[in-house]
Amino acid sequence: MKNSYSIISACLLALPFQGFAQQKKDAVKPNVLFICIDDLRRELGAYGSLVKTPNIDRLASEGSLFFQHYVQVPTSGASRASMLTGHLPKDKSDLSNEACRTRLSGKAEGDIPETMFHQLRRNGYYTVGIGKISHYADGCLYGYEDVKTDKLELPYSWNEMLFDAGKWGNGWNAFFGYADGSNRQSRHKQVKPYECADVPDESYPDGLTANLAVKKLKELAGKNQPFCLAVGFFKPHLPFTSPKKYWDLYDEASIPISPMPDIPENCNTFTLHESAEFNGYELGDEKASLNKRVSDAYARKLRHAYFACVSYVDSQVGKVLDALQESGKADNTIVIIWGDHGWHLGDLRVWGKHTLHETSLSSTLVVKVPGCKKGVKNNRIVSSIDIYPTLMDLCGISKPEGLDGHSFARMLNNPNIKDWNDVAYSYFRNGYSLRVPDYRLSSYDKKGEKIVELYQYGKDRVEKKNISSENPKVVQELMPLLKKGITFSY
Repeated sequence: MKNSYSIISACLLALPFQGFAQQKKDAVKPNVLFICIDDLRRELGAYGSLVKTPNIDRLASEGSLFFQHYVQVPTSGASRASMLTGHLPKDKSDLSNEACRTRLSGKAEGDIPETMFHQLRRNGYYTVGIGKISHYADGCLYGYEDVKTDKLELPYSWNEMLFDAGKWGNGWNAFFGYADGSNRQSRHKQVKPYECADVPDESYPDGLTANLAVKKLKELAGKNQPFCLAVGFFKPHLPFTSPKKYWDLYDEASIPISPMPDIPENCNTFTLHESAEFNGYELGDEKASLNKRVSDAYARKLRHAYFACVSYVDSQVGKVLDALQESGKADNTIVIIWGDHGWHLGDLRVWGKHTLHETSLSSTLVVKVPGCKKGVKNNRIVSSIDIYPTLMDLCGISKPEGLDGHSFARMLNNPNIKDWNDVAYSYFRNGYSLRVPDYRLSSYDKKGEKIVELYQYGKDRVEKKNISSENPKVVQELMPLLKKGITFSY
């Protein structure tokens, strides 16, 4: 593209990285396609999983795939708030799904942008949100069983906030929806946590979201203005509902159960939970419990359901990526795919997120920047809070002061840079957690009792044993670094 914003030159900048703010002032800025996927753990074909994700895998082959990306809070609303603002949690309220509502909604517009999308909008971008970008399913503030309102969760981030609720009527009904138009709420939780229906993609909400995104991309491509399109897909969040053709991609009998289906040796069960969200789907075949893991047969069925949902959402992502290519804008568009946290699929006897263990905190991150290296398998530790400053660098926009995240833009061409700090902090369940290349150290306060857990990881990242008691020197060495990340008290 003639005179297009020189992403190539930025990716090839010699150290130290200065960002794009010093590039040609007359250059056309890159567009942004940001795709949020709910509960997408590090489970893609590109990561070595048996899950079939050809579209996201293809994007990964065209950019950087991050193998050690960690979220700051293992629950949707708080994780998204942290990523969107580039900040670590500073108060217990920042660990809630209502974090954006508490911190941002209903406030007067100030000098500090409410989110990275607000900062893009302030700097000439036309910003469009579709679906679940922050916590609320369609971006509007109302309860699961309340009447929809038009009050935006992020009032200054969007030129347009869109959603097609289809037969479900509103965002939350769609979020918990089944193929017949019912939902968990309307059926008073008398539902299974999965559904396989012989229906087209549009019979579930993410199919409608993909269609709306494709339509909006075509429109945005005709604007004489850089755009940011953020698209939020629901699956693979519970309920694990998807069209039959995606279930048919797998032989359930050959799906392995978790490589760590039991509680690790010396693990304090305070760090885990009883899978309440999962058990809230009251017609499930079995109940999950820390006392006894579900049967292997049921574990395979549930993993089958989750894998089918991942393949379903991958297909929807593919429609959006194809539309971007057909629009003629792909060569000047940054694409980011982000999972808001991981999910225990029977790992440590848990079905759900909401722990400070590896499976709950590790999620998908793919970044494609035209002109940067392709097929990069990045094993450096990065955090969700790093996305905001990275995107600002890539778009040539100044970063607000005080961000806790750090730009990894240089790593898109050279993942082996020496001055990157391989540290991630996470927070939940009265605990603080530190991830460094070989270890995770977590510290919890259980009504005055201090619980410390230390796990060492191999390539499989299986948590087999809390080794804190037999490695006091490692704990002693890491504890000061953990304390540096303590930004509030429980």
